[in-house]
Amino acid sequence: MKFFSKMERKFGRYAIRNLMYYVMIIYGVGIVIQMLNPMIYWRFLCLDPQAILHGEIWRIVTFLIYPPMGSMSPLGASAGMLLSDLIFNGIALSLYYSLGTNLERTWGAFRFNVYFFMGMLGHVLASIIVYAVFKKPLLLTTVYLNFSLFFAFALEYPNLQFLLFMVIPVKAKVLAVFDGIFFLYGFIVGSAADRCAIVLSLANFLIFFLMTRNLNKVNPKEIRRRRDFQKSVKIVAHGTSRHKCAVCGRTEKDGENLEFRYCSKCAGGLEYCQDHLYTHKHVMEDTVEMRH
Repeated sequence: MKFFSKMERKFGRYAIRNLMYYVMIIYGVGIVIQMLNPMIYWRFLCLDPQAILHGEIWRIVTFLIYPPMGSMSPLGASAGMLLSDLIFNGIALSLYYSLGTNLERTWGAFRFNVYFFMGMLGHVLASIIVYAVFKKPLLLTTVYLNFSLFFAFALEYPNLQFLLFMVIPVKAKVLAVFDGIFFLYGFIVGSAADRCAIVLSLANFLIFFLMTRNLNKVNPKEIRRRRDFQKSVKIVAHGTSRHKCAVCGRTEKDGENLEFRYCSKCAGGLEYCQDHLYTHKHVMEDTVEMRH
């Protein structure tokens, strides 16, 4: 979208680089607070709309310290429970750090900042709107925000595999579908307030991709044009490949799940695989001439 590209050129220098590093530090503070006294978060730091409207505006930011795996066992708990909570939170922190840093590497710092802070704003709006309309205090944590990161990652890398229970390989797109079904079920059986919270909290996922994606992909004329082009392409001779990545040299024969795209910014009609489409260095016309 041209508007978003203009915003990136104008304000891109203000983006926070390696944003997930600072988010992980915030989560670490949250883990310590949960271990000391879980009620500190719920009394003074959570996203309480009533408290925010009464002047406690720091909650707009401090609600982010809630760790991905939820409440931790306090220091007085058994060593086994405490160790278990630390291990699971450590795994969750590692996962979300990896998701976030890969998205930032793919999109750039500015776009990732916009996505993350849009999700944060969506949580705040959801909490305040639900309280104002339904007279129901809704204490949102970071659950939806973390899921929005995973949905974005699954859309960018649908065929990347995760090891479920450290053993079962499952593709990101499959996990995203199951997560989507879970939220759809909550939307159907939940109250009007719950539906409002789900929609607003995950709105950054829909809005961001409508803003940054090329909608010609779903344009009926464009779909028909691509279909007619594919019909007109001659059959490739046996033993040859149709696609080849300009960086790693892989072709469609190296994996049935590999996807290839042309880069609109590179000269010479160069094609890249899914792993190098967003990470390669753009090739200018003078470079292409030197190659020839």
